[in-house]
Amino acid sequence: MAEAPRAQAPKSDAPREEWVTVDGMSFHYRDWGGSGQPIVLLHGLASTCHIWDMVAPILAQGQAVIALDQRGHGESAKPNEGFDFASVTNDVIGVIKQLGVGPALVVGHSWGGSVALELAVRAPELVKGMVWVDGGMINITARYSNVEDAKLEMAPPDFTGVKVGDFMDRVRTRHLGAGMAPAVGDIVLANFEVLEDQTIKARLSRANHLRIIEALWDHRPQDLYQKVQCPVLVLPARQKNQAQATQERGQRRIMSVDQAAELLPQSKTIWLEDSIHDVPIQRPELVAGLIKDHLSAGFFG
Repeated sequence: MAEAPRAQAPKSDAPREEWVTVDGMSFHYRDWGGSGQPIVLLHGLASTCHIWDMVAPILAQGQAVIALDQRGHGESAKPNEGFDFASVTNDVIGVIKQLGVGPALVVGHSWGGSVALELAVRAPELVKGMVWVDGGMINITARYSNVEDAKLEMAPPDFTGVKVGDFMDRVRTRHLGAGMAPAVGDIVLANFEVLEDQTIKARLSRANHLRIIEALWDHRPQDLYQKVQCPVLVLPARQKNQAQATQERGQRRIMSVDQAAELLPQSKTIWLEDSIHDVPIQRPELVAGLIKDHLSAGFFG
C-alpha cells in the first residue's frame, strides 16, 4: 500500500508574538497578519495558540488572523481562579475589544468551541460567525454520573520526570507515523515548559485543568444553541474502523451533532472523515479550506 502523503506546513512569514492586557492580566496571541475579515482562533483544553500554526497562515491569505492563548494556557496569565465560562469568555471579549477586531469569525477547537459558543451568546455583537472544529458541543454530564468521575477520567497525564527527548520520541512515533508534518513536534511541545533538568512541565497546571472540567460540568450547550444569532459551521472529526468502545462514544457524538443541528437557528455540519481530534495539525489544509470556502460563499453573511 502506498504511503499516505505527508501534510506540509504552509510557507509564510512568521507571525508576530504580541500581548494585550485585559482586566490586569496579560494575554499572549500570535498575529498572523493578513487583511479583511478578522478571524480569532481559540485552542482547546491544555493546548495553546500553536495548535493553529498550520491553519492560520492559510487563513491569513485574505483574512486578518490572530490565535490567542487563553487564560492559564501558553504564555498568557496563569491565575488560580476564573476558569468558569463567564470569566474565560470575558477574557476573549476584552481581547476582541482591545484589539478592535470585532465582529470576528471565531474558530474554536474542542473546548475552544465551547468558549466560542458562550461568547456568541454573551456578546453577539462581537461575533460574525462561528466554526467549531471537533468541539463546541461538549456535554460531560451526558458521559459521567458526577463531576468527580469526570475529573478522574479527564484529568491530565502526569508528566513528572518525563525527559523532553523521550517525550519528543513519543510524539514522532505517534504523529509522524500518521503522516503529519515534522512541524507538529514543535506544536505539541509548545504545550509544555522545558525545565533545567530537561524534564517537561505542562503550561496549564493540573489544578487549573481540573477547574476547567468543573466549569464544563456546569456548561449546558443544549440550553445555549437557540440563543445563537450567528451562522455556525460545525466540523466534527471521526475515523472508520474504531474499537467498540470508541464506536459507542461515536454514536453519542452523532446524537450531539444532530441535536446541535436541530436547535441552532443557522448551521451547517460537515463531518471530517478519517480525521483525529487534533485535526488542525493532522489536516490543516482541509480545515482552513472549508473555512475559506464558506467565507467566500457568504455563509457567514
